[in-house]
Amino acid sequence: MTTLDAPAVVRGSLGPERLARLVALVRSTSGETRTTHSPLDGQLVAEVPVSSIDDVDESFAAARAAQVAWAQTSYRARRKALLRLHDLVLEHQDELLDLIQIESGKSRQHAYDEVAHVALTARFYARRLAKQLKPRRRNGVLPTLTSVTVNQVPKGVVGIIAPWNYPLTMALSDGLPAIAAGNAVVLKPDSQTPLVALAGVELLRRAGIPADVWQVVSGAGSVVGTAIIQRADYVCFTGSTATGKIVAQQASERLISASLELGGKNPMVVLPGADLDKAAAGAVQACFSSAGQLCVSIERIYVPREHLHEFSTAFVSRVERLSLGASLDWDAEVGSLISQGQLDTVTSHVADAVAKGATVLTGGTARPDLGPYFYEPTVLTDVPVEAECFADETFGPLVSLYPYDTVEEAVDLANAGDYGLNASVWGKPRHARTVAARIKAGTVNINEGFGATFGSVDAPMGGMRQSGLGRRQGAEGILRYTEPQSVGVQRLVPVAGPAFIRPETYAKLLTLGLKVLRRTPRA
Repeated sequence: MTTLDAPAVVRGSLGPERLARLVALVRSTSGETRTTHSPLDGQLVAEVPVSSIDDVDESFAAARAAQVAWAQTSYRARRKALLRLHDLVLEHQDELLDLIQIESGKSRQHAYDEVAHVALTARFYARRLAKQLKPRRRNGVLPTLTSVTVNQVPKGVVGIIAPWNYPLTMALSDGLPAIAAGNAVVLKPDSQTPLVALAGVELLRRAGIPADVWQVVSGAGSVVGTAIIQRADYVCFTGSTATGKIVAQQASERLISASLELGGKNPMVVLPGADLDKAAAGAVQACFSSAGQLCVSIERIYVPREHLHEFSTAFVSRVERLSLGASLDWDAEVGSLISQGQLDTVTSHVADAVAKGATVLTGGTARPDLGPYFYEPTVLTDVPVEAECFADETFGPLVSLYPYDTVEEAVDLANAGDYGLNASVWGKPRHARTVAARIKAGTVNINEGFGATFGSVDAPMGGMRQSGLGRRQGAEGILRYTEPQSVGVQRLVPVAGPAFIRPETYAKLLTLGLKVLRRTPRA
């Protein structure tokens, strides 16, 4: 692997005055702070205020008051603010990219994915919110006498608990449809990556979103996150399956809804007849974007047995050409892991697999010469079922290759385990679509790793089985933040029948009407 020199100090465009303006966006009166360090070089980035339970209470009180007025704003005003945000994110992308890299450690090209995704999301809901939220007519119980309209009423105040791995887009993109639908938001960014989210919130306010409509609190998930769940009208959480189950339990105790995007052990299936060189190139992006710290990242690849050697040779050759580095420019293709904990997990998974008989085709080594948490992109083969990385999510730059003999077997292997978030199928599109429909995953990409679905914001995205509940993106992504309200209007005759007709006679007339409707198209 090519390595690039790491800078002595990683600061980018983040100066003291800029830092002060960002941390001031956190609602905090506790007097406590928490330090953050860059995974690129371990240096101090910021002291971020920690919110108290009282701060959470005040955030929700302010958000509830602001939400009433915000829900009455016109669709046109909401559209204008979202489109302005789209423009601001693109205009300020250099600073956002610096912050994403400083806080998460990922390469600049993968940081840009976040900028693009926020812009795509803002534009999509700006242009579609009126159509997605408009009242819809439904059939009434008595034709012409009954009319029913379904309104999409905002939930109220949405609590968003965002992860560290995509600190800009996961902090903003889930909240954009919430405010588009007329809700307010209380956001808790991950404690490891707060500044990116705060920079995004600053742009939201510049775009015209009232300050109290989007509140920010900071602190430990066990404290501040729990407080959010105890007060929100809806919860959006992205993170591990283990934590997601806790969030779901806490939400269920209050009978509020939640959307949860959780873990994955995502498979890639290379079908017979697939272009192996293109599949190998696609696998590099699918496995090692953001150093593999991506919920939809591919961690297991299934290849026809007769083509395994050819594929692995092409794949390993491309992996070994990847450049690793910590610079705030476009040269490095793979950045750092986020923390010592992530590095320990990757190191442990590789060591455990090797001890149980796996073979390292490339990588398998930490790179402290580049930064404290760098680890080489790693490819394993001969991984036994007893290995930790066989079924457990690694969430790092580690992928395992497996042979299969029939497509039926490949589908069974892809569906093995408890997860069902994302999958990738490579081959001739017609055949690949047939296989894709049989895979138990919320998104399946054909001749792509994850970008075709992740970037298509008009399509829903989420997990099956242990990979989550609900969907982000598409119409589903905004309607989850609303309550459908049916409004029925009755004319001339009550549904129970007029007073001057005996109930028995009315029942016979109604029975006759039902028989007529049975023969009426679309009634």
